[in-house]
Amino acid sequence: MPTFDVVSSVDTQELRNAVDQTNRELSTRYDFRGTGAHAELGDDTVTVEADSAGRVEAANDVLASKLVRRGIDLRSLDAGEPQTIGGGRIRVVWTVAQGIDRDAARDLVKIVKDLGLKVQAQVQGDQLRVTGKKRDDLQSVIAELKALDFRLPLQFENFRD
Repeated sequence: MPTFDVVSSVDTQELRNAVDQTNRELSTRYDFRGTGAHAELGDDTVTVEADSAGRVEAANDVLASKLVRRGIDLRSLDAGEPQTIGGGRIRVVWTVAQGIDRDAARDLVKIVKDLGLKVQAQVQGDQLRVTGKKRDDLQSVIAELKALDFRLPLQFENFRD
């Protein structure tokens, strides 16, 4: 029986490359000299830090442009509120969303069922598995989900006949 998986993930190597490029640009740009602006990659976070709110905002823009250039969808990252830390420095923590949460998975299952095709969708951990008897039905589900402007970036993996 043909199946495929719907996932939402971020390529960690591309994320690391984008953070490294951001740090390289922040260290060489004239308007960031002496501000101590930098970005750090954590487990599921990216932290941007500088000495003023305007510099943090500009560093966030640099990071966002590097992420887009590296092919990372900005919907998979959520920028938090700027926080004042010691020494008059400002920090913004971006959280990286890996996987599809329960609410989003439930919404996707409802969307797939509303298509009226003979396919079944079930939640498996942080991904969604869609099965059906016909390959064409699965391909039309993929086409519909790609056309949908969902709140998470979706990737389609493990298409099997």
